Amino acid sequence: MKSILQIVIVFFVQFSMAQIPNEFSAVDAKMAQIPTDKTNSTSDISDYINANFTSESDKIRAAFFWTASNISYDVVNMNEPNFIYSPQEKIANALKNRKGVCIHYAEVFNEIANKLGIKTYIIGGYTKQNGKVALISHAWCGSKVDGKWFLFDPTWASGYVNGEKFVKKFNNSYYKGAPSKMIQSHMPFDYMWQFLSNPYTNSEFYEGKLSEERLISNYDFATEIAKYEKLPEDEKAFDTAQRIEKNKVINELIAGYLANKKQEFTIVRQNKSVDKLNQIVADFNQAVADLNNFIYYRNNKFKPKLPDEEIKLMIENPLNKLKQCQNDIYKIGSVGKENLASISGLKKSIIETVKQAEEHNAFVKEYLTKSESQRKSMFKKSVLTGKFGR
Repeated sequence: MKSILQIVIVFFVQFSMAQIPNEFSAVDAKMAQIPTDKTNSTSDISDYINANFTSESDKIRAAFFWTASNISYDVVNMNEPNFIYSPQEKIANALKNRKGVCIHYAEVFNEIANKLGIKTYIIGGYTKQNGKVALISHAWCGSKVDGKWFLFDPTWASGYVNGEKFVKKFNNSYYKGAPSKMIQSHMPFDYMWQFLSNPYTNSEFYEGKLSEERLISNYDFATEIAKYEKLPEDEKAFDTAQRIEKNKVINELIAGYLANKKQEFTIVRQNKSVDKLNQIVADFNQAVADLNNFIYYRNNKFKPKLPDEEIKLMIENPLNKLKQCQNDIYKIGSVGKENLASISGLKKSIIETVKQAEEHNAFVKEYLTKSESQRKSMFKKSVLTGKFGR
C-alpha cells in the first residue's frame, strides 16, 4: 500500500557536445585517490569529500566526478523496469556493481551532494540531441551551489553508448550547466526545474526556439521552489501535476510522468489516511481496554472503594476516547479498496461500543446521586458478565 510507483527512466544517447576546459584537475586527482574501502556507501564518499575539501564548488565537483567516473552505463539492462526498487536499493546496487542507468547515476550523485549539505534534487524529463527528441525519459540533477542553481548530468558525463557497448569517457560539458544552456538538450517534465525566469514550453523545446506567447513571464522559480519544499508529499505531487498539465502534454513521456504524479498523489493521500486509520484503531483498542477495566470494577461492586471523581473519570475517559474515534473515522478520507471492509467493521464496532459505554456512564451518573445504602442496592439489579474487544 505504501510503495509509490516511479516512472521507468532509462537512457540511450550519442554524445555530441564539445568538451569544456577542466578547471578542477586538482579536485579530480584527489577523488581518483579515494581508497576503495571508502566507496561502499554515499556516507563514506561524502565523509572523504568533507575531509579533503572545504568549498561548495570543490565538494560538488568531487561528488560529480566520482559518480560519473566510477559508474558505467548498464546497456544490457537499460530497458529493465526500475520502479520496483527504492532509491536506497538503486544506490546500493550502483555502488556494488558500479553500473546503472540514468536514475542510478542521479540517485548516487543526489545523495552524496545532499549529505555534503548541498541542496540537490533529481529532475525527471526528456532530452534532445542533434535536433531529435529522444523516445525515452531521462533523469539528471539540479544543485544549489553558493546560492545559485546549476544543472548536473552525471550519466551523460560518464561516456557514451556506441552500438551495444558503453564507452567510458568523462565529459565536462554536463557539469554545472547553466540553465539557459542545458534547456537546449534537457527538458524537465516540471517547468519549475528549468530554473528559468521565462520557462520553455514543451512545444518550444521541440522546435528549438521561443515563441511570442510565453508559458510564464518573470517566473520566480526560487520562491516557488521554497514554497514547494514546505509542502507535504501529497501536495508536492499535486502541484507538480498541475505544472505539467499547464505546460501541455504533447508526448507519451510527459503523459506517463503526469499519470505517475497523479497516482503518487493518490497513494500518498491514501497512506496518510491509513496512518490516521491505524491511529484510530490504536485509540479504539485503548478505549476498549479502559472500558473493560471499568466493567471489571463495576462487576466487583466498585471495590476497592475509590473517590467519586475517580469513578466518574473511569467511565468518562474511555467514553470520550470512543466518541473521538467515532468522530475521526468519518474524516480520514480514502484508504483504498483493500481497506474498505476493515473500516466498515471498525465503524460498527465503535458504534456498538459507544452505546455500551454510554449505558455504563448513565449508571455512574445515577450512582453518584444516591446515598450509600441506595448505591449498594443498585448492584443487586446490575450484574455484568463478559468483556468488550475486537
